[in-house]
Amino acid sequence: MVSPVTVVKSEGPKLVPFFKATCVYFVLWLPTSSPSWFSALIKCLPIFCLWMFLLAHGFSFLGASSNARKIFAGLVFSALGDAFLIWQEQGYFVHGLLMFAITHILYSSAFGMKPVNVIAGLVVTAVSSVSYLLLYPYLSGPFTYLVAVYIGLIGFMGWRAVAGLQLANDLWTWTKLCACLGAVLFMVSDLTIAVNKFCFPVPHSRAIIMATYYAAQMLISLSVVECQDAQGARKRA
Repeated sequence: MVSPVTVVKSEGPKLVPFFKATCVYFVLWLPTSSPSWFSALIKCLPIFCLWMFLLAHGFSFLGASSNARKIFAGLVFSALGDAFLIWQEQGYFVHGLLMFAITHILYSSAFGMKPVNVIAGLVVTAVSSVSYLLLYPYLSGPFTYLVAVYIGLIGFMGWRAVAGLQLANDLWTWTKLCACLGAVLFMVSDLTIAVNKFCFPVPHSRAIIMATYYAAQMLISLSVVECQDAQGARKRA
């Protein structure tokens, strides 16, 4: 297993643009009441930097790893979703929801179906069900069904990420841990969005949503670097 020090030395410099772009977003803190293409660019900039993070590992890396390509595609749809949500009050919330639904399908596929880990599935199902039951009284019209489908998709993604983290017998890697933490943070971010939009105002909701969201996307992007590490190990062997 690759040591944390090696990971920081290897991947840290490639993530510097992402951290800078995230700082720019929080420093500018553009008002959501005045949506514009500039605010969309600033919001999407950290995700663009994660595109570059994956591309920095080389086109051969993306070409050889289907999981990396799926994560990259998920980041593309995430950026589209971010842009749509800038204009959510103008009727583009469902468009953003659709983009992120596709993102979760891609991420689920990247995480894979093995191991199954039934217990993790039951826990995530329980959390997802409770979340929907809490939201249900506040939902109306098509959102009654759209939110249910979306929760099912992000819950499935969360299950596949958590299932891959096998703590017993040291059957885990730092990349699996990144996938697990990233998925959990993504669920926290989206639940905060749902509660704030449909139920009641959440104090500091925007800061919570964006901080957990950017962290989630970074961790999920890191989760596929193992593919390159494994290739390097095989070459050395």
